[in-house]
Amino acid sequence: MTSPSILVVEDDPPLRTLLARNLRQFGYAVRTAVSGAEMWVALKAGPVDLIVLDIMLPGTNGIDLLRTLRQQSEVPVIFISARGSETDRIIGLELGADDYLVKPFSTRELVARIGAVLRRHAKDGSSGEPRNAGAVTFDGWTLSQQSRELRSPDGALVDLTTAEFDLLTVFVQNSRRAIGRERLIEMSRDRIGDSSDRSIDVMVSRLRRKLSREGADAPIATIRGVGYMLSSEVMPA
Repeated sequence: MTSPSILVVEDDPPLRTLLARNLRQFGYAVRTAVSGAEMWVALKAGPVDLIVLDIMLPGTNGIDLLRTLRQQSEVPVIFISARGSETDRIIGLELGADDYLVKPFSTRELVARIGAVLRRHAKDGSSGEPRNAGAVTFDGWTLSQQSRELRSPDGALVDLTTAEFDLLTVFVQNSRRAIGRERLIEMSRDRIGDSSDRSIDVMVSRLRRKLSREGADAPIATIRGVGYMLSSEVMPA
């Protein structure tokens, strides 16, 4: 079985070396880059399963790199940064980061976060089930747990980050039921990472944008004083 490949983008030499060595000890295949320019070169050389991306980089910073990356790829990204305010984490989530880890952190914590993100992205094709196994429809949209895909009513594939997909799954599994923000955090904590009321609001806002169609609002309603609710009926696909 091929080891998952990790690209570490970090400009601090001692930390970059330490991360690469420790991740290899945990069985990962690791490549490194010191800047955004080197990151693009590494990605052109071959795909990776996950990127550990420092925010404060020389030249183009991690925020701008992720913004560009999300225009062409949904490869999982874990931000690492010495800046740990809620605002910083929210910006990372808004851009589509899968997790955000504040420096200094332990190797075991990073490995745990990487493992959690990779599990969310894993697609188990060994069961022999059809591609749409476990798929459901709501308001014309089709959500497939097997392939971890969301398709629009006209069949177009919609790009979702893992956090967005997992949050939408929570709504689908509890359709037409109001869910408070704290409950959403509790139900999604293992998959979203560091969560707060504000980060849930950000992800709901992103889901609404992606679920909106011309002439039709997204089927996620705000329940004043409670939280949110998927207002559509969910049916097997």
